[in-house]
Amino acid sequence: MGSDTTRLSIDDAVALAQQACERAGAGEAAARSLARAVVDAEVAGQPNVGLAHLIDHLDALRAGRIAGHAVPAVTRPAPAFFHCDAGGGIAQLGFDMAFDELAQTARQLGIALFAQHNAYTCGALGWFANRLADEGLVAIAATNGPALLAGSGGTKPVYCTNPLAFAAPRAGGPPLLIDQASSETAFVNVRQAAKAGRAIPQGWALDADGNPTTDAKAAVKGALLAFGGARGANIALMVEVLAAGLTGANWSLDAPSFVSGSQSPGSGLLVIAIEPRLLDPDFENRLGAQLDRLDAAYGVHIPGAGKGASRQAAQRAGLEIANAILARLRG
Repeated sequence: MGSDTTRLSIDDAVALAQQACERAGAGEAAARSLARAVVDAEVAGQPNVGLAHLIDHLDALRAGRIAGHAVPAVTRPAPAFFHCDAGGGIAQLGFDMAFDELAQTARQLGIALFAQHNAYTCGALGWFANRLADEGLVAIAATNGPALLAGSGGTKPVYCTNPLAFAAPRAGGPPLLIDQASSETAFVNVRQAAKAGRAIPQGWALDADGNPTTDAKAAVKGALLAFGGARGANIALMVEVLAAGLTGANWSLDAPSFVSGSQSPGSGLLVIAIEPRLLDPDFENRLGAQLDRLDAAYGVHIPGAGKGASRQAAQRAGLEIANAILARLRG
């Protein structure tokens, strides 16, 4: 542990995060839900969407971009469908409210879908999918937010980073978890580089005039680039249709900023849960054996393994948090 960090237990980190949310204007249920999600990201070794990202939520609560006492309204338009209006609040609370029934419905019917609109941005998208994988379900999740990413052939932001997440339970290890943005990098990485005065790699972004740039401050005012060119941009469009089109959320072009102003970005979230054992009762064992084979015999990186190791380490030794972040949360 360095002089610039402090080690906290997971429970203490959750309590600190919840207290900070409540002081910033969140109701108890929203504060508890958000605290659990950001600390889970920290536990999984994702500090950029952990407690550091919670500061964005605290700023948004104070400014009104998050309605701290919003009560999500969850309806059932069909037996397998859960439709949630987050009421301008956080993305996590409505999912928490529906979670048990969502999982149970997937087990009974084979598939269940959670569609949410009118929420703040959701942070670590993999958190939603991984929770279902922990329940033995295969999950796919998609989300959008304010426009940050240029579309295929364009130079102006039209999509958010529009990530897609996938999780599946495996025997003998943590769930397979793929969580990746449609952009070449996450926006938080560009924003952090701008704050630190660091250059960014070529191919990450364009400036406001549509020119390629390695200046992070210029990139923040311009547009991110999709990974893989047109193919990544097509995935961003697919996610936009899933997360904003199907849910009734704001299109990214119409979403207010998540870092300024007093309006909610009105983001969308779509999560699909599948019961694999109705198709293959031995699914978890077969997937575990296949992932082990890919790793041991072919040197394939298995997404989710590192996050699983980080979780085990955090459960043993707690979390090492930067003192600057702790000061912001305690203040």
